[in-house]
Amino acid sequence: MTTLKSKLHDDLNVAIRERDELSSSTLRLTLTAITKEEVAGTEKRELSDDEVFEVITREAKKRREAADAFARGGRPEQAEREKAEGEFLARYLPQQLSDDELNAIVAQAVEEAKAAGAQGPRAMGEVMKIVNPKVAGQAEGGRVAAAVKKSLAGS
Repeated sequence: MTTLKSKLHDDLNVAIRERDELSSSTLRLTLTAITKEEVAGTEKRELSDDEVFEVITREAKKRREAADAFARGGRPEQAEREKAEGEFLARYLPQQLSDDELNAIVAQAVEEAKAAGAQGPRAMGEVMKIVNPKVAGQAEGGRVAAAVKKSLAGS
């Protein structure tokens, strides 16, 4: 079992002992998503810590999106619950990049792409190929894409 997955199991046991309903239910749902990912495909496999991070990131994003949807739908109690679950899951994720850090990485990638000859709309894809591995797990794709578009529009 990977270290992150075992930490989730240990934290679940603690949450159950402390009768922390929010933590235990969130961890159960997350561990279920991890197990589902492990058995997806033709054969069962053990996820690496990076893959577990991806699953947790997806689950946290689902919670944020659900919180927004419930807030727009006039269900503030459910929106607060989803938001709290998302914040709980964020504890297991790497620290997110600040806007300045992200913009610096994007600016460097834009220069690399231009040096390689990428121009116009095609440069977006080239820059994203350079930026995504550098910011994996530290910035959401939509945020990265917005920073790349802004940088390309300004140059």
